[in-house]
Amino acid sequence: MTTKPLELNPMELVKLMHLCSVSLPVGAYSFSQGMEYAIDAGWVKSTDQVHDWIECQLLFNLARVDLPLLARCMAALRQNDMPQLQQWNDYLIACRETRELRMTDLAMGEALKRLLPTLGVNPLFAKPEPVSFVTLFAQACSEWNISTPAACMGFAWSWLENQVAAATKLVPLGQTQAQTLVARLQATVPEAVALSTGLDDDQLGSCLPGLAMASALHETQYSRLFRS
Repeated sequence: MTTKPLELNPMELVKLMHLCSVSLPVGAYSFSQGMEYAIDAGWVKSTDQVHDWIECQLLFNLARVDLPLLARCMAALRQNDMPQLQQWNDYLIACRETRELRMTDLAMGEALKRLLPTLGVNPLFAKPEPVSFVTLFAQACSEWNISTPAACMGFAWSWLENQVAAATKLVPLGQTQAQTLVARLQATVPEAVALSTGLDDDQLGSCLPGLAMASALHETQYSRLFRS
């Protein structure tokens, strides 16, 4: 699949790299998003199975929920359409199928909301309001004039790195195996971004019953390393 080259000036690229860094203090490393239960239950036991688990989520979850809604949030921000932004934020939160997936999104959103003022971005949502991490990611990218395709690519890449990091601890994988896995999944990132751009509003949404079951069952797992 061919994609148009991304065009970013040096500062836009640096800002995007900062926002997507695994060291960004938003707690992404605390969440396996259901993978820990899947591994504990024996659903995922090998590098190839980790690859399939992550690839499936990229193509049938991120590409159909997070990425297209990130783009819609950025469009609302650039049009200064706050009611539309609120609608998409609420839609994002409603798409989280389990308590743990919702907690992941809102906890990371709350952490990013606290961080953004230190980076020169004033969050648009009042303190008590639940805000999706995706919505605030969109606000930061809009403030820094990062293009929507680049923002989506960065978001997907950051998510991918965190999932591989979780698998490295849980399967476990060696560092070389983990990097080989990242290399194998690289082509799926632009594919997921491309898929996300072709969806109408009535096509938004994901249905991954195994992911929802793993996330729900993780809450009562006997022993665990991750919050979700």
